[in-house]
Amino acid sequence: MNDKVRVIVTGATGRMGKEVVKGILNDPELLLVGAIDLRFLEQDIGPLVGMNPAGVYVREDLKKTILESKPDVMVDFTIADAAVENAIIALENGVYPVIGTTGMNEEQLERIHLLCEQRGLAAVIAPNFAIGAVLMMRFAREAAKYFPQVEIIELHHDQKLDAPSGTALKTAEMLMEERQVINPTEDNSYEKIKGVRGGDYKGIRIHSIRLPGLVAHQEVIFGGLGQTLSLRHDSINRESFIPGVLLAIKKVKRMKGVIYGLENLLE
Repeated sequence: MNDKVRVIVTGATGRMGKEVVKGILNDPELLLVGAIDLRFLEQDIGPLVGMNPAGVYVREDLKKTILESKPDVMVDFTIADAAVENAIIALENGVYPVIGTTGMNEEQLERIHLLCEQRGLAAVIAPNFAIGAVLMMRFAREAAKYFPQVEIIELHHDQKLDAPSGTALKTAEMLMEERQVINPTEDNSYEKIKGVRGGDYKGIRIHSIRLPGLVAHQEVIFGGLGQTLSLRHDSINRESFIPGVLLAIKKVKRMKGVIYGLENLLE
């Protein structure tokens, strides 16, 4: 009896999709059964990610592939609108989504949440699958108890479509959950260049940087009386996200509803 978790990947030939595919193919507890994308159709996904032939060919039709390959879990790294539709197709066919795509709005997240409840399934949606980034957010939440001022700087590659990053927004939300008042001192600074002080999320300044050569980086800087505290995480390459993705794949079937944030899966 094969008790491996059967997995299908959407966005399989993208930069993150390829890393996810390699991670699944190298994990003895997982079985890749489908690869969805709009490029490289009908090609074996193995050589496309630099590995031996996997016997899994790139397809375009997600629903048809789900019906044929019978996956347990779908991993999505596409774009926000596509990720929502992919999640709906997966849930309607009894498949658990694990979503690393960022940029979804509250209405889209609510659609996924309602469908999870209706189907008795779960979905993991994580702004960042790097375990180090999750720990950085956890430590920042602890620091918020003791420091009155904080700002967030997030840095990503120049192809990232949304700003600020999902990780920065999640961090700001966690800080606000810990303390209802952040940055209570009135900011009287004058912006000689509009927006130079960053975006304002409920009093927390978030600065987004987009440059070639970056992958995913974030620094949370706290200020207090006579001292500062900086918490920084750097993803040097996309392999950093794979342990978290594999963890989510293996745990999602034990969950119910929408699990937002990888920290909810860490023991």
